[in-house]
Amino acid sequence: MNEIITTGKELIGRFGKDDVSGMAAQLAYFFLLSLFPFMIFLVTLLGYLHIDEERVLAFVSTYAPPETFDLITENVSSLLKNENGGILSIGIIGTLWAASNGVNAIMRAFNRAYEVEESRPFLVARLIAIVLTVAMVVVIGIALLLPVLGHSIGVYLFSFVGLSDSFIAMWEALRWVISSIIFFIVLSFLFAMAPNKRIKYTNTAIGALLSTVAWQGVSLLFSFYVSNMGNFSGTYGSLGGVIILMIWFYLTGIVIILGGELNAIIYRRRMAQR
Repeated sequence: MNEIITTGKELIGRFGKDDVSGMAAQLAYFFLLSLFPFMIFLVTLLGYLHIDEERVLAFVSTYAPPETFDLITENVSSLLKNENGGILSIGIIGTLWAASNGVNAIMRAFNRAYEVEESRPFLVARLIAIVLTVAMVVVIGIALLLPVLGHSIGVYLFSFVGLSDSFIAMWEALRWVISSIIFFIVLSFLFAMAPNKRIKYTNTAIGALLSTVAWQGVSLLFSFYVSNMGNFSGTYGSLGGVIILMIWFYLTGIVIILGGELNAIIYRRRMAQR
């Protein structure tokens, strides 16, 4: 218990020392920059796969604040009117370029957490950022689609072996857990690869768990606040949706960086005990 309290105090101290707030603001900017190119790619891909985008948006609405969801919906509707193969390639290029800058910001934040300088060549660091970006896009895309499409997938799989409806009901419950596990896996991968230090995947589990649970909790609480107590439109007018989206991304950035900071604290303690 004392160790948990000590770790919590150290984590709070690192919040100010490593400028977690400032780094999270950078992440929020790059997340916003990469959002709409990613939407172009995702919506176009859904068109090729014949997936109903309304079901995906219904899942997004579970976590996204209402005014932010409205902003995303408007842009998705606009993109659907201009669906073509060329947009898909543009979406990939735009997403990789913009989102890799966001991963670069994460890499800098984690280097600061582990108290190391970035010594990797620029091209190597950029390649790592792009690989991490692709991994994040793919895995987060799966985490997004699985809860929405889980029923259809479950029915399709179980029909081959003649399982009863009770197994499909079990799938309905497990698919939400699976999406969280996928999010946990991509965070573990990010925490291990991003810093300029050799980190074992097994040593990233605690931080990834913290970030996974905290992100879901923060997203739901922030959505509740915006729905019931916040009045961003009254203050910011037509920019209210964008401001809410930026705050949501900012909170997401804090959650991700704190997970990395926690892993760094645990790593330093293990090294000191050797």
